[in-house]
Amino acid sequence: MSQHLATALQKCKNLMGMDRTYKALPAGLYWRSNTFFIIATVAVGLFTDLFLYGLVVPVLPFLLQERVGIPESQTQPHVSGMLAAYAGASVLFSPFAGVIADKTSARQIPFLSGLFALLLATLGLYLGQSEPVLVLARLLQGVSAAIVWTIGLALCLDTVGPENLGKTIGSIFSFIGVGSLMAPVLGGILYKQAGYEGVFGIGAAVLAVDLIMRLLVIEKKVAHRYDPSIKDPFKPDEDGQQDQGRNEENGDADGEEQPLLGKDKEEFNIPPEQPKLVRSWPLAYCLSDGRLLSALLVALVQATLLGTFDATVATEAEDLFGFDSLKAGLLFIPLGIFDLVVGPVSGWAVDRYGTKPVAVAGYGYLAPVFFALRAVHSGGRDQLILYCVLLGLSGIGLAAIGAPSIVEAGAVVQKYHKANPEFFGETGPYAQLYGLNSMVFSLGLALGPIVSGILRNAIGYGNMNAVIAVICFVTAVVCWIWMGGKPKVLRRRGY
Repeated sequence: MSQHLATALQKCKNLMGMDRTYKALPAGLYWRSNTFFIIATVAVGLFTDLFLYGLVVPVLPFLLQERVGIPESQTQPHVSGMLAAYAGASVLFSPFAGVIADKTSARQIPFLSGLFALLLATLGLYLGQSEPVLVLARLLQGVSAAIVWTIGLALCLDTVGPENLGKTIGSIFSFIGVGSLMAPVLGGILYKQAGYEGVFGIGAAVLAVDLIMRLLVIEKKVAHRYDPSIKDPFKPDEDGQQDQGRNEENGDADGEEQPLLGKDKEEFNIPPEQPKLVRSWPLAYCLSDGRLLSALLVALVQATLLGTFDATVATEAEDLFGFDSLKAGLLFIPLGIFDLVVGPVSGWAVDRYGTKPVAVAGYGYLAPVFFALRAVHSGGRDQLILYCVLLGLSGIGLAAIGAPSIVEAGAVVQKYHKANPEFFGETGPYAQLYGLNSMVFSLGLALGPIVSGILRNAIGYGNMNAVIAVICFVTAVVCWIWMGGKPKVLRRRGY
């Protein structure tokens, strides 16, 4: 019996690509380690995370009222707390996910563990009848998000290499934008037509597809151990050089950026004597760079804006127009639909003109749009049309600011990595960077619902948007000064 069990386990390990003897080729090794399939698996994983996050956004107010018994007048702070629980868990767990991604020899097991946490979270939201259970489910959902974003992006890097990472992430973000758009709409429609069973039924179907793909995927570096003819981007070619891609072709795309690495390598050199913290966490040294800090600020503000909309659109629609979950979910269409078009255009503009002009234009544009949201009040069709138009204009700005942050952060860290390869190691600190970026982004998702909930209850929805407009304007100024390097006018004056 034990012999049969051992044989079955060995066959299972071989099928999964986890046989560390690397003798018998797993079934379907070549298509399972194909670049397209690996990137598609990561994209589906990120899509699932955003889809299941957004699926319950328009349902949360009604779920809390009907299951937990919270009065309608007290729903907003509880909705904000539920959204913040997700983001808070992701904030706390993202650094650990980054360390795990850099320490493990294979990404598949931790990638699967994130899906297991998401499965438990979905069951908790479906079956939970008390607020503590629902909060626990959202916490598990946040842990899953930290894992899938950090390890998923690290898996992208392992697959395509640093030189091709930008366009790969841009393509993935265009795809997962569909999840952000569809989920709140479907959540509202399914809750209205089929109740909780319909909402979580489609969630279970998406989870099943995600699980199958994560079980099947085989990483490039693992496939390379089975068959050396399968290229590992981080392994030298026969001439001893790694594939350099076409990164140099875009060397002047940043416009006002600081001189390139080859012209001013000393700027990115790291002195050998460093504190213990920096030696154990090399990315810490890069945090003294204003460009990286501005990139993280952009991620923080971007997520705060997203969290603000998630927390207030459904409740404000209920107060102003008496909307139920179905109609409230439909309001997310004008907010998210422009991401499908503006997102890729913004990514192209970042590649062509640099991060600074796109970030400054995006946040500068959002400031008056948020201020205009003060004009919406309760009323008839004209007020509803005005609200939808302003949500659509907000969606254009949100789509525009999606690309600069991760591109800028990756570009800065890559320059430090190239100047100090022995300090950061062969694969660099990219997984740690993604963990840090995920932590900052999740912090914004936590702050958005909390801050917007407090401001909305204290000074009203219109004045809340006025405060956010000021935040967008200040962020645009910060981006103009630091993102992509100091502008020429400041450099000429010696600042």
